[in-house]
Amino acid sequence: MTRFATVLLACMGAVASTLSQAEERQPPCTGLVSSMQPFIQPAALGVGQVGLTFIGHATFVIESPGGIRIATDYNDYLRPPGRLDAVTMNHAHSTHFTDRPDPSIPMVLRGWDESGGAARHDVVVGDVHIRNVPTSIRDWSGGTERDGNSIFVFETGGLCVAHLGHLHHTLLPGHLKNLGRIDVVLVPVDGSYTLDLEGMIEVLGQLNARVMIPMHYFGSATLARFLDRAGRQWPVERRDDPVLVVSRETLPETPTVIVLPGR
Repeated sequence: MTRFATVLLACMGAVASTLSQAEERQPPCTGLVSSMQPFIQPAALGVGQVGLTFIGHATFVIESPGGIRIATDYNDYLRPPGRLDAVTMNHAHSTHFTDRPDPSIPMVLRGWDESGGAARHDVVVGDVHIRNVPTSIRDWSGGTERDGNSIFVFETGGLCVAHLGHLHHTLLPGHLKNLGRIDVVLVPVDGSYTLDLEGMIEVLGQLNARVMIPMHYFGSATLARFLDRAGRQWPVERRDDPVLVVSRETLPETPTVIVLPGR
């Protein structure tokens, strides 16, 4: 066996051994909300730091303090470079999922249940706790596909990061309770295929996250429209680097929209 194969098998075994069910631990983020494509250089993380890299559209790579790498809305069109320990997907459109994930990825979490009903995920990969909160989406006939989308929450480094997926409606008290405290939210801002602009502004107010990162905007005009509206309520910062490194200590004092370059 080559040295590479030996190392790969050891890494996959280490990831698999960390999986556990939610009942074995109490999520630190639960129940707190209501009270309160350029060149990509991987994040260099210190203790307690979480890296967020915007790949494009609705795909980010979330990197934990322990080096676990997770891609959101993993698909056939925008695939992150490098090793991935887990990926999440939603299925409103083909740019949010794939039927052919890289077989080297140890864990693939779909935001819908292919047999019907709601997807239920509550697992630990290394130092990352991943769970989902199902929401509904419009179907192609104009009706509703109940539980067809998932908001994925990633808890690591003392932070709670939420990826809203292809959100089509505002959040009910039950959603907010299940989400818990959210520190960073990755939010679709196209205002048409997902939730309308005013509805998404309402969702951001419901979540009250310290960091709000726009995604899923299809072009500069759509992004500008969102920023003009969001800027009436929150400060807006534009970054030149698609990588944001954040920790509990470096969160903004007030909720802030942070724009990472992407598409």
